[in-house]
Amino acid sequence: MQLDRILQSQGFGSRRECRALVRDGEVKIGGEVITDPFGEYDTDGFTFEIGEWEWRYAEKVYIALNKPLDVECSRKPKHNPSVYNLLPEPVVGRDVQSVGRLDVDTSGLLLFSDDGQFIHALSSPKRHVTKSYRATIKHVIDDSLIEALLGGVQLLDEPKPVSAISAKRVDAHTLELVVDQGKYHLVRRMVAAAGNRVEALHRFAVGELSLESGVLPQLDTEDWCYLTDKHLALLGYTPSADGKAGK
Repeated sequence: MQLDRILQSQGFGSRRECRALVRDGEVKIGGEVITDPFGEYDTDGFTFEIGEWEWRYAEKVYIALNKPLDVECSRKPKHNPSVYNLLPEPVVGRDVQSVGRLDVDTSGLLLFSDDGQFIHALSSPKRHVTKSYRATIKHVIDDSLIEALLGGVQLLDEPKPVSAISAKRVDAHTLELVVDQGKYHLVRRMVAAAGNRVEALHRFAVGELSLESGVLPQLDTEDWCYLTDKHLALLGYTPSADGKAGK
């Protein structure tokens, strides 16, 4: 593939902008400055440098971010900074989308990709992908709260009660809750329906992929990393050459 097309596919701008990058001596391959934007390269395992960053060619990109509080999962935020400001410009330039959303006042694991099949596979209600949360609860957690969450609580505008996959009291005011739905403000609404209130909320896992398992690199708040095939396997997803999700 021509170098300018490679750079374009990786989010570095239009083909004209990518050609200019190369001609201006901004691109290195194997430590050598390259000035021919039309040079042909095998994309398999291909790496290049722009500025202080080394980039590896990827047909599709998958990212995990430890989302902080007070950022919006929108490219056009209304009241707070955009979560996309926390990602490198070339990644955003690939038109990555978040896999679902986390509220402004919820922190934790948020996934992004430019692979529509991946986004659908993890977002579809039919897949029942689990999300694990740790919540700080206003009133002391008693057995009745746990029983209500596991047995199912009736939410406004929901046709039937919604129940947690698991609910565990960590201490008097800390609850770990696993759900397999992605409804708006679900955890907060469930706890409220059970007679208590969420004061703070953090999502630490999606499926079997956890910020706390050691499988991901240590991600402090605002940190991000690329997901590998090993990580995708924990999400039950295998990219395939024909663009269809493997199972």
